Amino acid sequence: MATTAGGEGAGTSRGATVAGVDARKFMAFICMAFGMFMAILDIQIVSASLAEIQASLGASADEISWVQTAYLIAEVVMIPLSGFLSRALSTRWIFVISAGGFTLSSLLCATATSIEQMIVYRALQGFIGGGMIPTVFATAYAIFPREKQSLMSPIIGLVATLAPTIGPTVGGYLTDLFSWHWLFLVNIVPGFVVTLSTYLLVDFDEPDLDLLKRFDWWGLAFMAAFLGSLEFVLEEGPTKDWFDDEWISLFTGVTAIAAAGFFWRALARPEPVVDLRAFLNRNFAAGSAFSFVMGIGLYGLTYLYPVFLGRIRGYSALMIGETMFVTGVCMFLAAPLAGRLMTRLDPRLMMAIGLVGFGLGTWQVTFITKDWDFWELFLPQIFRGVSLMICMVPINNIALGTLSPDKLKNASGLFNLTRNLGGAVGLAIINTVLNDRTDLHLARLREMVAWGKPEAEGTLATLTNGLAALGSNADMAALKQMALIVRREATVMAFSDVFYLLTFLFIGLAFAAPLMQRPQRAGGGGGGH
Repeated sequence: MATTAGGEGAGTSRGATVAGVDARKFMAFICMAFGMFMAILDIQIVSASLAEIQASLGASADEISWVQTAYLIAEVVMIPLSGFLSRALSTRWIFVISAGGFTLSSLLCATATSIEQMIVYRALQGFIGGGMIPTVFATAYAIFPREKQSLMSPIIGLVATLAPTIGPTVGGYLTDLFSWHWLFLVNIVPGFVVTLSTYLLVDFDEPDLDLLKRFDWWGLAFMAAFLGSLEFVLEEGPTKDWFDDEWISLFTGVTAIAAAGFFWRALARPEPVVDLRAFLNRNFAAGSAFSFVMGIGLYGLTYLYPVFLGRIRGYSALMIGETMFVTGVCMFLAAPLAGRLMTRLDPRLMMAIGLVGFGLGTWQVTFITKDWDFWELFLPQIFRGVSLMICMVPINNIALGTLSPDKLKNASGLFNLTRNLGGAVGLAIINTVLNDRTDLHLARLREMVAWGKPEAEGTLATLTNGLAALGSNADMAALKQMALIVRREATVMAFSDVFYLLTFLFIGLAFAAPLMQRPQRAGGGGGGH
C-alpha cells in the first residue's frame, strides 16, 4: 500500500509507461475519469426526456422537474463532503463505494414505477455519484509529476465540460431509439467495470479511520441544509416568482440560518467537514472564482440553446441533440491544443483568450432571430467549445496545480462545488432575466400591434385571408396566431438580451485575468517527484 497521496505505491508497475507516465497509475486514472464522466453526464442526460418519464410515471409538471433537481441537490452536498471521506477512507474505497453505489442506484432508477421512487433513487444516485467528481480532480494533481499535468489537465477538463454538454444529445438518442429506461441502464456495465478496475488498480494512499471518530455531524447537517436549500431556491425561484412563493421564502430563511451554522462549525472545529482554509491560498481562491463564472457559461449555454431550439424552432429532443453536438466535437478536438498551450503560455493569458472567445461566441448570438438554426449557431458553438477547453485547463491548473497533496482532496471538493454553484446561480439569473425581458418586450410589442396601427391591421388582414377556410372563426384564429407571433418575437428579443449579458460578463472577466498571481512552477502534487 502507498504511504502518502503523492507516493509511488507498492502497486505501481516497474518500467511500463504510457506517454512517459506510470502505466498502472495512468490506467487507474482513466478508469476514474470515466466514472466521473458518467456522474456528470447524468446531470443533463434526463433533460431531453422528461416528457417521456412524466408520461410513463404519471407525474405532474411540478413533480417531474424534481427528477433533475433531486440529483443536483444531493450531488452538491456530497461534492464538498468527499474530501473528508477520501482522507478517511482512502481514494480507492471512496471511489469504489461511489462508483458501485452510483451503478446500483442507476439500476433502481430504471426500475422506478412511480415519481416518488424516481425522485428518491435520483437523489441517491446524485449523492453517491458526486463523490467521484472531486476525487478525480485531486488524483490528477496528486499522483502525477507536474511536468505531466499538461496531459492530465486536458483530460479532466474535457470530461468536466463535455459530459454536461452532450448529456441532452445522448439522452435524446437513447430515448428515441429505445426508451427512457436506457438513460440509466446504460450506466450498468460501464459502472461495474469502473468499480472493479478502481478496486484492482487504485492504490495511492492509506485510509485514516481516526478521522471518522471526530466526524462533525452537526457540520454535516448544517452543510446539507445550507447547500440543499440554496440549490432548491436557485432551481425553483425563477419559475415561482421568487419570494412571492412561500416555499422559496421559507427555504431562503433555512439557507441563511444553515449557512451561519455551517461557517461557524467550519471555522471553529479543528477537523471540520469542509476545511475552508484552502481559500487563503490566493491561486486557489482566484481559480475557484473563475470556475464559478465558467459554471455559468457551461451550464447556462447548455440550457439556453436547447430552450431556444425547442420553444422557437420547434425542434425535437433528437434534433436539439444533433445541433448541440457541434460544441462537444470542438471540445474534444481542442483538448490536445489546450494541453500544449498550457506548457507554452502564461495560464492567465490562456484564460483571457478563452474568455474573449466565449464572449465573441455569445456576442454573435445577440443577433438571433426566429429563423436561426444549425448553421447560424454553428460558429458560436465552435467558439464556445474551443473556449471552454482553453479556459478550463488553466483554471484547473491555477486552482489545484500548486497545492500540496495533503490539501488537494479537500480543495478539490470546494473547487468543484464553485463550478456547480456557478451553474445554479447562472441558470437562476438567466431564467429570471429571460422571463422579465420577455414580459417587457411583450408589453412594448403589444403597443405596436394595437388597433389603429396600419402595419398591425395589414398583418391581421393577411392572416385572416389565409385562414378564410375556417369561415366565421377566421377572425379569432387570426387574432390568436398574431398573439403567438408577438410572444415569439418577444421571447427571441429576450434571448438576445441574455446573450448580451453573458457577453459583458465574459469580456469583463477577461480583463480581470491579468490581475491574478502567476502560479509558481514548484509545488503541487506530482507523486513525490
